[in-house]
Amino acid sequence: MALHSSAHRTIDYTAREERFRSVDTLLNHFLAIIDPQTGDIEVVQAKKMVVRGMVRAKQAPTEAMEISTAKPTHSEMRMELGETFGTKKAKKAIQAVAENAMLAAKSRGKLGEDDRALVVTIRDSSQHMATREELQAAVDMARPVPRGNFDADEIQDVYVPAEIIGAEVLNAIPVLDWQEKVRKLEPVQVPARFVAHRIVRVAGNEDGVQRLKLLRYLLWVIVFWSTTRPGRERGTKSIARRDDLREALAPAPEVVIENIRRKFSDNGVMRKAHIDLLMTHCCVFASIIDNFEVDTLDLREDLKLEQKDLNQYFMEIGARVRRAKAGDKINHIAKLALPLQFPKMRQAAKRR
Repeated sequence: MALHSSAHRTIDYTAREERFRSVDTLLNHFLAIIDPQTGDIEVVQAKKMVVRGMVRAKQAPTEAMEISTAKPTHSEMRMELGETFGTKKAKKAIQAVAENAMLAAKSRGKLGEDDRALVVTIRDSSQHMATREELQAAVDMARPVPRGNFDADEIQDVYVPAEIIGAEVLNAIPVLDWQEKVRKLEPVQVPARFVAHRIVRVAGNEDGVQRLKLLRYLLWVIVFWSTTRPGRERGTKSIARRDDLREALAPAPEVVIENIRRKFSDNGVMRKAHIDLLMTHCCVFASIIDNFEVDTLDLREDLKLEQKDLNQYFMEIGARVRRAKAGDKINHIAKLALPLQFPKMRQAAKRR
């Protein structure tokens, strides 16, 4: 007994009665057939069948079996050689030519079935691609800048020190010793030009205690940066050990030291994101201390940066940098004002 089915699209099924002997030869199966009208039951023995599937041979179209006698053109031979032995740039150019040919064929209504399917796939995939505005928003969100309220109506409400540093950490910063020395006209020795040139002005203002705390926090961040050394991996920095850091940042409280360590490093290593974050924090703090208009010279010397790199960090926080000529010197002034102006996402040059 044999059964055959060709209903499947690509596979033929054949069932044949099992004729070889097996260990369960004496095991038989029976089927009970019930007539719903009379209620009679008929029991019949079920045949043991082996079902096998075989992929149906597919007849190739006549066009595919014919050998093309047409000679390839010079352009086709060049493209074939380019795809086989060409550089990445050459292969990319060949691919662009092929895509343009497909689009031209589509405009004339001569696109093949496979090409039409490819165009539909590309169209469906591109529907879910982000727009330029969405990409720009994602870039802005990913900038390594301090936390800010970018919807604020006043510039002083954009970057708030208590929110960036933390109110508890900011309140723990001691400034009484600086105030006493300034009041007594005694010199205050600090290893940062930006802080040294502003400490008298800021400490002399009794209403500017929070700004003085911010100035000292900036000093400790600059000192923290100066104690780093090149890391094992390229582009990284290794921070000093805890004991050495306590000595360098004295008299900074432990909560301030840990705040700086955790904010600008991970497991004792500063990667590019940490370095960029430290630099933009310094730019924000300097802007607040100088009433949002900073001569960048002192900060550039303290951070040991090139002028173009420091300008870029100021632009990352939304500031505008301009040149101001003072005698024979050219100063770079960074101004933070609303609306903030962030760097735009670079646009690829159009192909000629």
